[in-house]
Amino acid sequence: MTTHHAPQIVTRRIEFAHEDSTLVGTLFAPRNAAGALPGIVVTGSWTTVKEQMAGLYARRMAAEGFAALAFDFAGFGESGGQPRDVESPARKVRDIHAAVGAFAEQPNVDEGRIGALAVCASSGYTAINTAGDDRIRSLALVAPWLHDAKLVREVYGGEDGVRQRIEAGDEARAQYVQTGEVEYAPAVSTSDQSAAMFGDFTYYLDSSRGAVPEWPNRFAVMSWPEWLRFDPIPTARDVRVPTVVVHSADAAVPDGARRFFDDLSSSKAILWTTGTQLDFYDQEPNVTIAVDTVAAHFRRSLGDGR
Repeated sequence: MTTHHAPQIVTRRIEFAHEDSTLVGTLFAPRNAAGALPGIVVTGSWTTVKEQMAGLYARRMAAEGFAALAFDFAGFGESGGQPRDVESPARKVRDIHAAVGAFAEQPNVDEGRIGALAVCASSGYTAINTAGDDRIRSLALVAPWLHDAKLVREVYGGEDGVRQRIEAGDEARAQYVQTGEVEYAPAVSTSDQSAAMFGDFTYYLDSSRGAVPEWPNRFAVMSWPEWLRFDPIPTARDVRVPTVVVHSADAAVPDGARRFFDDLSSSKAILWTTGTQLDFYDQEPNVTIAVDTVAAHFRRSLGDGR
């Protein structure tokens, strides 16, 4: 019987200028890798920093033989940029584009073999960048949160719930423009109903899971209008690279993932497994199922990273 040992992983901090900010990332790679490796840019859920699910998946991709980058978006974590903790899909799409460029310049990355792996909300941002970025040759979405106006109403309390959040966001934006002060709500709370995610979202509240010191658990209220009006699903028609989706009917907005997948015209595959949304962030067997699936996909489309 042969026992396979995952390679040792080395990490390196990288910084790159983008717009008015310096963005910070961690590059993961197998130790003593020979030559330039296929590379994967990894992004996580909304409000999060690179030390959460993005870093976990980047490390796991490195263990599969790829170079992988997890980075903090502008205004989040170690990256510069003001105001802080604003969930702006348009800005995050631009950040991903810049991260791909910085990643491609790294000496152990093959700029002709770059893929993108997105978890949860960043799936929409990554899909939009992929549709317009010919440096991305392959796409993988894990537990993708992909919503449109109908799904937004279902998630956020109908027309009234959406309207109230948009009005609060518009007021917070006006306050910021007038005074420079940013109104924040918790990103996650079990007691504060103004939280972006209200309820028992255990991953974010457990210090052994996602409640890492680098994550401030706050959400700029001015984020609501852009987030609620964001609709990445039509972008599927413009994605031209091989794509794999891993999801569960018990995870978040599966109907959005189904419709996005159905509209893809590129080579595509989807794996429906079991588990909740938060299980895909750090729990087994969900992470290993996802990693095995996307690693096989990237080997087929980018070449073997081992």
